Formats: sequence, C-alpha cells, structure tokens
Amino acid sequence: MDIRRLEVFCKVVELGSFTRAAEAVLLSQPTISEHIKTLEDMVGERLVDRLGREALPTPAGKILYRYAKKIIQIKDEAVQAMAAYRGALAGALRVGASTIPGTYILPRVIGLFKQRHPEVQISIHIAGTKEVAEAVAEGHHELGLVGSQWRDRRLSFERIFSDELVLAVPQNHPWTRESSIALERLCEEPFIARHRGSGTRMVTYEILENSGFDPTRLRVVAEMSTTEAVRQSIKAGIGVSILSRQAVAEDVAHGTLAVVSIEGVVFQRPFFLVKRRGRDASPVCTAFEEHLKTYNHQADV
Repeated sequence: MDIRRLEVFCKVVELGSFTRAAEAVLLSQPTISEHIKTLEDMVGERLVDRLGREALPTPAGKILYRYAKKIIQIKDEAVQAMAAYRGALAGALRVGASTIPGTYILPRVIGLFKQRHPEVQISIHIAGTKEVAEAVAEGHHELGLVGSQWRDRRLSFERIFSDELVLAVPQNHPWTRESSIALERLCEEPFIARHRGSGTRMVTYEILENSGFDPTRLRVVAEMSTTEAVRQSIKAGIGVSILSRQAVAEDVAHGTLAVVSIEGVVFQRPFFLVKRRGRDASPVCTAFEEHLKTYNHQADV
C-alpha cells in the first residue's frame, strides 16, 4: 500500500473535498481521483462518497483513515530519526494552539527554532482550547498549547507560560478617567464574551467567581468566536470585554483601546502544553518542546 496514496486519501478526508485536497498536495484533481480509486480497488471497499462538492469517508474509509494516520506518523518519525542520526533535524510537526498562544506566542518561538533547524516544517492549527485538546487526544496534532486544562485520562497538561488578562474598553470610555473601578461595576456595561469552550472565557469566569462575582450577572450582548472579533466590537462601541494583554497591546499603543484596572482582581492565567499520554514523541517534537521550555518570553506572555 503506497504511503503517498494514503497521504492523499487522508487529505481528502480532512479537507472534505477532492478539489481542496488537490490544491493542498499540488496534484491535479484527476490524479487525486485516481489515487483514491486505486486504494478502493486494493481494499475492495468504497472509501469516499462524493456528495455534491463534498467528499465524505464511508464507514470503511473511516477505518482506513485511522490506520493511515498511524502509518504516516510512523513514516514521519522514521525520517526524523534518520535525520537525527546524521546529526541534523528534519521533518514535520503539527501543533495545535488556542487563539492567544497561536497568534502571539508561537510565531516568535517558531521563528527562533527555524533559525537553528531550517529543515523542520511546523504547521499551526489555531482553534478553541477544547478543539485543540481533542485533536491532540485523537492524534491529529502531536503537541498543543492551550489556555486551560481539564480532566481527560488521554491527555497530560504541563504549565509552561503565564498570561495576563485585562479589561479592555473603547479609548474614550468614562472608565478611562478613573484609576480603577470596583468589580461590581462590570454589571453596568454591555459585555462582549468569547464563545463557550474558549480558554479565555473559561479562565475569566473562573477568576470572577473566585473573586466573589457571579459571571451570570454580566450583561452579555454578544458572544464572539475570535479575539479579533471582540477587539473590533469593542472599538465599534458595542461593549467592553476581558482579553489577553497581548491581544490589545497594539490597540493600546495606538490609542484605539484602553485598559482599565479592576480593584483587587488580578487576571493571571497559565498556558499549558498538552500531549497525549503514552505517545512516543518524534525527534522534532522533543526538540521543539525543549525549545519552548527554554524560550525566554520577555513580556512574560
């Protein structure tokens, strides 16, 4: 069974489209179709159903996909091990990250890592904390960087960075004329929340509860799926929100947003490295994890 055909098949399943898969692997669509047909002939089962523009795996296709991912993983690890034997580091690493680490931390970390190991290819998938952790548990990502943790026997969480959350308001908001506000006053303004499952939201609500404030009292006027949407909504005057200082640093510097202190409350949260228990790390993953742990983030993230 040809590994290249398995890689093509996995890409079709993951992207749900022959056309998008062809673009991703730099092959023509007829070639993609031929690879899938050859695999189907080999296993004696239909693997992919075409439903309009969508391509969905059949029950047999779902089974093959699970094994194909393992075969590809072992192939990648073999390539990396041989490169390490030659004294070099090469190969691919798939990393999942929630919004803040994926947008504001990992690009700088990866840039420094690539200076040392130019042959390594690292791809980042940015999603909600829950989605990233699930992808790590299911083997789609070898490593994850997320803003909260929970009990899952498949996963291990290790604290690696810290992050500060701040109350962000429009630049001309009345609160900007005060040195700080009482926690109770959060009820006074429309509040823009991140979506359920967001690490920022989970940590924010937990800190509010621990400070004696019931998050259900917030006047939530919108729930946003991205930090960028929240930032733009605050600037548009829709409401206020609590976001990572990293996410609003540029806006504060340019005077389009302001940060307001809350009396007696520190919104500090950790970031966690998440891995699947029992999975042997590839040489690239091991090297990148060590790099992450020694990375001196000047802003204390």
